[in-house]
Amino acid sequence: MVPRLVCRHHTFGGLTADFASQPWSQVAPVFLQEAIAGRAPEQKTAVRCAWNETEWRVLFECEDANPWATLQKRDDPLYQEETVEIFLDPLADLGGYFEIEVNPLNTVLDLVFRKSISGYKSDKAWDCDGLQSTVLRTAGGWSAEIAIPFSSVTDHTPKLGEEWRVNFCRIDRPKGVPGPDRELSAWSPPFRNNFHTPERFGVVEFC
Repeated sequence: MVPRLVCRHHTFGGLTADFASQPWSQVAPVFLQEAIAGRAPEQKTAVRCAWNETEWRVLFECEDANPWATLQKRDDPLYQEETVEIFLDPLADLGGYFEIEVNPLNTVLDLVFRKSISGYKSDKAWDCDGLQSTVLRTAGGWSAEIAIPFSSVTDHTPKLGEEWRVNFCRIDRPKGVPGPDRELSAWSPPFRNNFHTPERFGVVEFC
């Protein structure tokens, strides 16, 4: 079984990455789990999502004793440092999916994966047109708000009751320590050391 989340319609202003602002204070969060064992992670991550007629909004709240990043160019390999990630399959058919990452410097990595005979192939040339993001340092860590225009990932605004396959993920690692010394967490744990497991994406229902 994979988790399910009801994503409700809301009216938005500009991006703030502030979970105490409206409408985020009215949206119940879900929490990420450690990706391999499904236990509570060492540093907590809460995720909220909502939508309007033109875009899907996602807010990450990351508990972090030492938020850090150095990469500042779009499509830099953010996964080598600290980042939050959204995986989304609007068709919910496992034929392909989008990945969008944002790091504590508000650098963006966006790419699309398409299914082929040999597996899923990535395309970094794809840009999520109109994507917006902002980050905020908080007393306990950092937060990131991401606005994904529906027109960049699908051909219509979701209908009430429509379902997407989605995962929300985070890479948390000690500053300046590349390699395997990291904690991976996910809303729907893949139960392995890799987020690219679309069959383990959860279900988001637009209501």
